[in-house]
Amino acid sequence: VQLQASGGGLVQPGGSLRLSCAASGFTLDYITIGWFRQAPGKEREGVLCISSSGGSTYNADSVKGRFTGSRDNAKNTVYLQMNSLKPEDTAVYYCAPVCGAQAMGAFSGWGQGTLVTVSS
Repeated sequence: VQLQASGGGLVQPGGSLRLSCAASGFTLDYITIGWFRQAPGKEREGVLCISSSGGSTYNADSVKGRFTGSRDNAKNTVYLQMNSLKPEDTAVYYCAPVCGAQAMGAFSGWGQGTLVTVSS
């Protein structure tokens, strides 16, 4: 099971980006999806999780009020809407069919991720 994140890029502080997470060969309908990120020189951390019903659970306090998770089961895609971006949000962002730090540590099927750079 491998998911592919996309939609990253260079954005100015205060800007927005929407990342997508797509799967091929299987449906995401009933799977909780986690968004994670790894900043340069830092360990990977959980950002938020999106349940099968579309609800979000935040794993990082720093993104509350700025990041929102959603899903479109018809498109078999999960999204991460990032608003009011800050330089400290710069990282490679990943999605995975796991949620939380413990599951993250045990998961090995990481995709390539997508780089988000917040800079003026």
